[in-house]
Amino acid sequence: MPIKSKIRTIPDHPKKGIMFRDITTLIKDPVGFRLVIDNLTQRYITGEIDFDVIVGIEARGFIIGGALSYTLGKGFVPIRKIGKLPAEVVRHEYELEYGTDTVEMHKDAVADGARVLVIDDLLATGGTALAAAALIEKLGGKIAEMAFIVNLPDVGGEKKLNEKGYDVFCLTEFEGD
Repeated sequence: MPIKSKIRTIPDHPKKGIMFRDITTLIKDPVGFRLVIDNLTQRYITGEIDFDVIVGIEARGFIIGGALSYTLGKGFVPIRKIGKLPAEVVRHEYELEYGTDTVEMHKDAVADGARVLVIDDLLATGGTALAAAALIEKLGGKIAEMAFIVNLPDVGGEKKLNEKGYDVFCLTEFEGD
């Protein structure tokens, strides 16, 4: 698949034994970036998956989500790391492999009852996606679907998201890593 072939693999990053899937090579390539946005646009333009707004997870989710918001005529909302948003926020702390992290979004970013499409670059453990869903649901939003460029199915994130009742869509996957 052309999308997968444009993703660079960096061995032993951020630690030994990890095969880091780097989408910067995909999005710097005009054909690769267009393939990502066109494929996601085609999936969502039909209206079969009903949603009101796109939420992108920092930072690569901003790139994909912003472009997709434009092609679909939908608003875009960022989920950011702690301390980056200027207005009143809701916050969610979640577990990482070694410690915790926190994400935030503006309290007025998602209307009560709004259906949300969550976008990020890569699905590994699912921790960040689950944190994003928790923020959206704190504000009364409903997850319509979660979409990613890359899925690492062997890491288990997709399974965790499905077990929580979230629908997941990925453009490509890397098994065994």
